Amino acid sequence: MRSRYSADTGRPSCNRCDRRLSCDCSRGGFTRVPMVTDRALTLDLSFNNITEVTDVDLTGHEQLRALSLHGNRLVVIDPSAFNSLWSLEELDLSDNQLTALDPRWFSKLGALQQLNLLNNPYSCIGSAPVFDGLVRLRRLAFGGPALREIQRGALSGVSQLEELTVHANNLTRYESGALAYVWPLGRVTLSLHGPFLTDRALASSVLADVSYPETPMVLEDLYLIGNESVKPFYETAKRRVRYITFRNLFISDETIVRLLVVVNGVPVISFIVDNVTLTGEGRWERANWTDHRAVDEFVVRNVVVLDVFKFVSFLQLQFLLQYPRKVSVINSKAFVLPCPTSSLLMNLQYFDLSDNLLTDMTLTETLCNGNGTLKDLRVLNVSGNALKSLSTVSRLVTKLRKLTHLDISRTDYSFMPQSCPWPSTLRHLNISGAKLTTVTPCLPTTLEVLDLSNNDLKDFTVALPSLRELHLSGNKFLRLPPGNLFLNLQALTIQSNTLNMFDRSDLQSYKRLSNLQAGQNKFVCSCDFVAFLQSTIKGDGDVQLTDGEESYVCDSPLYLQGEQVGQVHLSVVVCHRVLFVSVSCGVALFVGVLLCILLWRLHAFWYIKMTWAWLKAKHSSRRRQRLRDDPSSDALLTFDAFVSYSERDEHHLFSGSCSHSEAGENSMNPRPLQPLTLCLHKRDFLPGQWIVDNIMSAMERSRRTVFILSENFVQSDWCRYELDFSHFWLFDGDAGGDPAILILLEPLSKDDIPKRFCKLRKLMSSTTYLEWPKRRREGRSSGGVSATL
Repeated sequence: MRSRYSADTGRPSCNRCDRRLSCDCSRGGFTRVPMVTDRALTLDLSFNNITEVTDVDLTGHEQLRALSLHGNRLVVIDPSAFNSLWSLEELDLSDNQLTALDPRWFSKLGALQQLNLLNNPYSCIGSAPVFDGLVRLRRLAFGGPALREIQRGALSGVSQLEELTVHANNLTRYESGALAYVWPLGRVTLSLHGPFLTDRALASSVLADVSYPETPMVLEDLYLIGNESVKPFYETAKRRVRYITFRNLFISDETIVRLLVVVNGVPVISFIVDNVTLTGEGRWERANWTDHRAVDEFVVRNVVVLDVFKFVSFLQLQFLLQYPRKVSVINSKAFVLPCPTSSLLMNLQYFDLSDNLLTDMTLTETLCNGNGTLKDLRVLNVSGNALKSLSTVSRLVTKLRKLTHLDISRTDYSFMPQSCPWPSTLRHLNISGAKLTTVTPCLPTTLEVLDLSNNDLKDFTVALPSLRELHLSGNKFLRLPPGNLFLNLQALTIQSNTLNMFDRSDLQSYKRLSNLQAGQNKFVCSCDFVAFLQSTIKGDGDVQLTDGEESYVCDSPLYLQGEQVGQVHLSVVVCHRVLFVSVSCGVALFVGVLLCILLWRLHAFWYIKMTWAWLKAKHSSRRRQRLRDDPSSDALLTFDAFVSYSERDEHHLFSGSCSHSEAGENSMNPRPLQPLTLCLHKRDFLPGQWIVDNIMSAMERSRRTVFILSENFVQSDWCRYELDFSHFWLFDGDAGGDPAILILLEPLSKDDIPKRFCKLRKLMSSTTYLEWPKRRREGRSSGGVSATL
């Protein structure tokens, strides 16, 4: 789709817009804002080399909802560049080269809800009311390595925010109250590495302005070593902040103890530490007396312990686990958590120990040998550990009477026993990413959601009547599992297997199936499969393909490899081969018969035979010419004439078989003639020899050839055969033959001669021929040859 400014040849164009009017022009190497359709709703120009946005680059895009210029080299933005974007809701100008923020950029963006200005080289914010008028703004991010000062008017005009992000690692000046007038404030993220190290009063002032009891606070890039480094947290404790998250934290055991003392008694509900580097010796005694009974969620993720051999343990921090209902220790190289006493983990409902170093033996200790101590546990995640025995984990959880979700994915399970004990409450089971090769009745029949993706399974023969969702992607299934095993299945995922095809009957065996994801398989695009899948893509039937049309690609036949099944068009020849061959053969037979009839009517067979005769005549023409030119060749001429006639006319011509003298003696001519030696086929042709050879031999040994023409002669196959050959030899000027003598036994015009005897017809038109006397035709004698012969 093209822009209305297509006449502006100085600007590039971008035609990467989909049907939803979302234009992805990222990473296109553009140095200017490209032209796109003015109906675009989203425009992604990230990761290009654009340095300037002019006043006309975005003119006409009144419908645009989202614009991203992230990761360019923007230095200049015209004050009116965004004036036409009245409907814009999201604007991303992060990671550019903007040294100052101009309030005029946003003056017409009354609908703007999300603005990202991170990582630009401006050093001060608040000297002008940059965000004044953005009354609908809900997400704001600003700051970067160059930010040094935040003045009091920084957020002037902003009344409330769902999320505020400030990167101020190098902040040196902060006017108290600069961030204090936004309420309600849904979530605040602060990067204050420098202030926590060098100016803790400044850090305290910032925390004081954004600390509210119900506002989750995320603190990034902190280096907390020593008691002084935690002083800013007195402000959060004073304002009783309930949700605290640390990211990219470097901290010592001593500082952790001090922090726990600072927030002692504060009703912190959620305490999350993500990407933490810990140093020290693991001395926690001074923290034992602190009160953190309000903690409901405790999460530790991606922990690295420096000098781990010096660490005693974390056992003295077990008191932190007395009250939380949700505990996560993820990717922290934990190999065991001691079995809790009755006072620990008594409220635990969610327990995540994924991506650690647990084994079957240490998990047995952590879960108290399956004695049911964690009686309220509902969700257990031990994925990504070195577990090998499925029967062990089933035994450990069988007494957890409230357990509904169990994740044991990405483990080393390679064998599934025939039977396993499970709690009757288990509804969700994830064993994906293991090494299972078979499925057995070990699976609990109470399951509603089962994930067996990325194993080595080839079939599924276990009935699970309560199952609603089944995930089998990344296995080796050749066909869909039988639908009669899953009476309530509603969603099936079986991508990236070795499926060749499936049809409507396969889907109809699933009584309640509504969502299917079966793409990224090696489909054989047969006619039936293509027709079925295309109708399913269009929405025919009860099953929806929720993974998109582009996921279904042909693997064979070779000429369709890589083509989307939905775009394939197969011909009738491919799809109805038997019918096509039958019809083709029938048509060919009909055409063949019709052609034979046509060739017969056009005497084509005669022309073919005569061509062969002509070739033979040509071959022997030189020999015949030499014989005729040689004076001594008369001795080789046996007959005076070769007579060609119809047997039906024989009673008009001869009274019997002709001998060497009988021809003259039986002639109707009253004058005595010198006896003539005639060659007659009935008498002189050699029996058993090919007729053409007999004719050629007779003509070569005769001085003349006499044709007795009549209606019978023209209609006789025998005479016509003799005439066919002589037609080429005698009437061909190159053959060297003497002219034939034509005798009309009865009146016969040249029009009565078949058209294929073209030279005979011509000869009758140009050469004198003889007519049999009328009285001889009407007489009763056998007749003879005229005396002029």
